[in-house]
Amino acid sequence: MRYVKLGTTGLDVSPIAIGAMTYGEPDRGHPVWSLGEEDARPLIKHALEAGINFFDTANMYSNGSSEEILGRALRDFADRDDVVIATKLRHPMRPGPNGRGLSRKAIMSEVDHSLRRLGTDYIDLYQVHRNDHATPLEETLEALGDLVKMGKVRYLGASSMRAWEFAKALHLQREHGWARFVSMQDHYNLLQREEEREMIPLCLDEGVGTIIWSPLARGRLARAWDDAKTTARSATDGDFADLLYSPAEEASNRAIVDAVGQVAAAHGVSRAQIALAWLHRQPVVTAPLVGAGSVQQIDDAVASLDVTLTDDEVRALITPYTPRHDWQGISDEAELDAIRARVPGMALS
Repeated sequence: MRYVKLGTTGLDVSPIAIGAMTYGEPDRGHPVWSLGEEDARPLIKHALEAGINFFDTANMYSNGSSEEILGRALRDFADRDDVVIATKLRHPMRPGPNGRGLSRKAIMSEVDHSLRRLGTDYIDLYQVHRNDHATPLEETLEALGDLVKMGKVRYLGASSMRAWEFAKALHLQREHGWARFVSMQDHYNLLQREEEREMIPLCLDEGVGTIIWSPLARGRLARAWDDAKTTARSATDGDFADLLYSPAEEASNRAIVDAVGQVAAAHGVSRAQIALAWLHRQPVVTAPLVGAGSVQQIDDAVASLDVTLTDDEVRALITPYTPRHDWQGISDEAELDAIRARVPGMALS
């Protein structure tokens, strides 16, 4: 495994990260597609044996169960000092006041809950899952900086938001001397490249590394367009899938997926390896998040590191792309609730 630095920090991480949203007791979150502890532990162990040291979860995944499963597995299979644990906060964790959001009270409470569930005394990368427009940004940033000073958190990260919001946060952190965001976790793949317009140039300029969620576009880039097979998760996405990958872009998406298949055939590798190899070429990308539900998916992700794409192949992959809707800035709870109302049981990544 060749390790890379996270942004401009000194932190060494594997260029493949395991997205632990896949792991969680089914009766606590996603009964159709989440893997319980018995099924998750061998996969986490296999990832470690493959050299992966970067694991990402969130407090909300399976109502805390993901953190618990990941924490116990890493305790049993790894040296804590060798692994990088990332988790997130913002979304509702309990009913009533202060059970959600990014207020100082919520932050101080949720970090302790996550530490307890993970079974560790520090979190390597603590991420804002989405913005909280009901709390002053300065309150959030100062509280997060205090966690770093307290030693509960090593680094800070953010996730999908508007580029101007992220720029404002970085400016305030610099102005006040608060610990800065070193990473941005965003939605970026061959079928969704809108982040190239503003967020990615901003991250490059600021030295912020990106961690990519849905690198295979909910499995669309891992199979032929007309393949009727779907993942358990994508089969339950409903309207949320249309939010991410609009049917209006079907012609463009089909052409891109076909190009992925052609390049994969030329290399004699899987489609997933080609889609991930394209991400590895992007200078701002630190690591794609792989929600591995099988050993083969982990092996495919690791093998993608050895795939070298030619300039002509890259042109073939990106030329069919057309502009599309960018939903990255959805963070207001009313917007989220409106989407959830249309897709019962849906959880945003």
